[in-house]
Amino acid sequence: MSELEGVSHHIHDRISSIHLMLDLSMVELPQRKKLGQEFVALEKLLEEFERCVGRQKEQLKQLKELEETFQKDLEDVQHLKENIPVHMPRKRGPANGGEPVLTQKEADVQPAQSENVKKTNKCVVREIEVITMPEYESIPSYMKGRVSYHQLNTAVQSINAAVTAKYKIFRQSAKTLNNQTRKLHQRFKDQEMKGTKGQYFVVEDDIREFTQMKADKRFQGILNMLRHCQRLRELRGGGVTRFMLSSSR
Repeated sequence: MSELEGVSHHIHDRISSIHLMLDLSMVELPQRKKLGQEFVALEKLLEEFERCVGRQKEQLKQLKELEETFQKDLEDVQHLKENIPVHMPRKRGPANGGEPVLTQKEADVQPAQSENVKKTNKCVVREIEVITMPEYESIPSYMKGRVSYHQLNTAVQSINAAVTAKYKIFRQSAKTLNNQTRKLHQRFKDQEMKGTKGQYFVVEDDIREFTQMKADKRFQGILNMLRHCQRLRELRGGGVTRFMLSSSR
């Protein structure tokens, strides 16, 4: 029972008692003194009732403000959910939100998959991590120019696409390639040097070959920003400038 309901019931009991005393006051004189005491008690209860009402009103006001704040947060979350940047990596998991359930067929091939972990890892190609907003804001204005946050991360996606396409070819045996890709394979091999062992890199020709980007002045500005954010570094040699992917920070 709430505080307000308790006071209300108490007042109701007092009023009932007063009604009874009024009925008896005409017969029993001693009841008049008690009747006065009941009136005083009733007055105090009414004052307490008013205070309770005031507290309830204040709580109701606070609840309404909390509801408005919650509704605004809910709208903000919904807006973020509907406007996730395309370059933002998304965590993938089981569709039902729980642990993945293996079918009998999948369970049968699980041991074979475990045996091939090392082989699978060799096929993984490192990618440039997307630029965060704080990192973008830390880039000097003269360096950013008119390149927006979205445009910068779109360029990151394009460079990642070039890296993936290059190493997909480079890791294949030359005997399995056609004439065009065999030439690319040989170029990739010729561009390797002592400092590139175990590293991933692309050159301007790779950008032209595998993306829609132009290796122009704007592209050079984007490379400067990526170097500033420690995503790339340059390695020169043999007349070729290599854009090396920085190691994971």
